[in-house]
Amino acid sequence: MIYEFEGKTEKEAIELASEELGLSSEQFDVEILESQTPGIFKKGFVKIKVTIPDGVDGSQNNDEPVIKTITANPCPQDDFEKALLDFLENLIVKMGYSAKFEVMFREGRKLGLRFTSEYSSILIGKKGKNLDSIQLLANVFAGNHGREDLKIIVDSENYRIRREEALVRLAYSGATKVQSTKKSILLEPMNPYERRIIHTTLSDIADITTESEGDGLYKQVRIKVKGGR
Repeated sequence: MIYEFEGKTEKEAIELASEELGLSSEQFDVEILESQTPGIFKKGFVKIKVTIPDGVDGSQNNDEPVIKTITANPCPQDDFEKALLDFLENLIVKMGYSAKFEVMFREGRKLGLRFTSEYSSILIGKKGKNLDSIQLLANVFAGNHGREDLKIIVDSENYRIRREEALVRLAYSGATKVQSTKKSILLEPMNPYERRIIHTTLSDIADITTESEGDGLYKQVRIKVKGGR
């Protein structure tokens, strides 16, 4: 059998695998699939693949491998989490759609939620604007219920990770173009979080600088050569 587990460190991911599978770490093989070091605007994680050899636990057969990713107990753990998930599911119904919400992670003062829906593409919206609106309402709900200290993050189909990866690629390709042409470029309008990704990604490139331009929530990032106009 093959499983996938994720933790903040390799040790945490292996311990989670041992607990979930009821096996000691010596009873299965571990391969690191993905690793990300923590940064200012991103959390670190390690994703591992766990393979249980034939004969262990008597569960091996010729069926297709089972892929199972575990990051947190997806069920609400207290009245607040249950009320929040119910609120969001009812919100989607009032929008004319349906979705199932569950907990993605609990980390300090952050609570990550994700939803599955046949209407995910609509609920995410162009460049995630509908998803941002749902997340905003989730945080308003938390504040109205005495949880101003908690930041709610809402995702679906790993959109936020995919969007971050796309922004990093956009930042590097933009910087390469600016270095080649010596002319600044102006990126598409972005929310504050997305702009921080661009600024942070390019902060270590010696001859490149970035700045935000425009008014309101959605501003544009200009990439230019340091000292250039």
